Amino acid sequence: MSFKKFEKKDILRNVIETHPKVRFDIYDSKLYYNNRSHLSGAFSENVRNVPSGFISLYELNIDKSSGKNDFIYPFVKKSSDLIKFKSATATSFNADEYGTELTGSYPLSASISRYVATSNSDRRINALNSALEYYSVLNPEYRNIQNYSTFQTASIIDIPSIFYGSSIEKGSIDLKFYVSGTLIGHLQDKNKNGELIQVAPADSPYTISASVAGVVLYNEGFLLLTGSWNLSDSHTEDYDGTAKPPSWIYYAVGANDGTATGMIPSSSYAMEFNGQNYVPSYTMFAHAEMGEFNHSNNPTYIAYGQSKTTLSGAYVFEEPSDLLIQNTVSSSYVDPTGSFEKVTYISKVGIYDKDKNLIAIATPSTPIKKTQNRNLTFKLKLDI
Repeated sequence: MSFKKFEKKDILRNVIETHPKVRFDIYDSKLYYNNRSHLSGAFSENVRNVPSGFISLYELNIDKSSGKNDFIYPFVKKSSDLIKFKSATATSFNADEYGTELTGSYPLSASISRYVATSNSDRRINALNSALEYYSVLNPEYRNIQNYSTFQTASIIDIPSIFYGSSIEKGSIDLKFYVSGTLIGHLQDKNKNGELIQVAPADSPYTISASVAGVVLYNEGFLLLTGSWNLSDSHTEDYDGTAKPPSWIYYAVGANDGTATGMIPSSSYAMEFNGQNYVPSYTMFAHAEMGEFNHSNNPTYIAYGQSKTTLSGAYVFEEPSDLLIQNTVSSSYVDPTGSFEKVTYISKVGIYDKDKNLIAIATPSTPIKKTQNRNLTFKLKLDI
């Protein structure tokens, strides 16, 4: 196998900006992610083994029956290096005997969740104070929420970063509130400054006045909804255990917040946004110039029928040095063949790090013929 070092001009470093589109639908305490339908497998009722509205990290344990003996799982043995899982407490770890097998569980999953803050001492609001202060240069609404002076209740929607990447794209938030299939409220961050403004329905006084119903923490993945005005005067539901008219502080009730199925039969919600993620990308040019890479260690490179017996003894190991290479040059006749020329077919290009560890393999759709008088350049792309 031949190694060749990339020159400085052969490597181009770029960053690709991606905007993954995400949609969640929430109804009756059930979530649906990107209109993904339910799939049942041959061995499990849910082929991904995660609840509806969740994604499975790395998609491990696909279509497996539940149980430790069927699922793959991470494990480590307690030893003097004191390696343990982050989820294990120091007390439980110290209580285990040395040699004990400590286990975790797969699959790992994630989804959005909702939390209700009802006082100005709520720890989740306090934990977001620094972020609210940071965003206050975009809009004074962040400072209003930080001071907790304009509302009594706030609904916090937590979006894990696995759904959006580096941040949520500004101007992409779209929240819809439905009752019995009729749109009664529509929020967007159309000004790209973090404020969620009601843009529909057209006959609502809050739409006309462009009322702000909350803010977005783009980098942290939080929506803080504080709009307490009624979205409908003819409908009530048990959003917080008692009959209340719908408002933005009750948006996404049932999104992993402990609300039981059947409690909110008429209201449904839709959430859409785009992520903003940056993917480092390398473009590399691998050159196979004239006279290079025209020898192969593949056994078929040697003409068939020759003896490959080696000479070995106490002080020597010698392979035959006079083996003929198979001539693959075609001619106008079956016999003889054309003039001999060393020809190889490049089927794979390996990329190695400085320690010669294989980190990537590029495979063309068909092997590429390489003759001694032919220059080849392979354009390779690697996303980190």
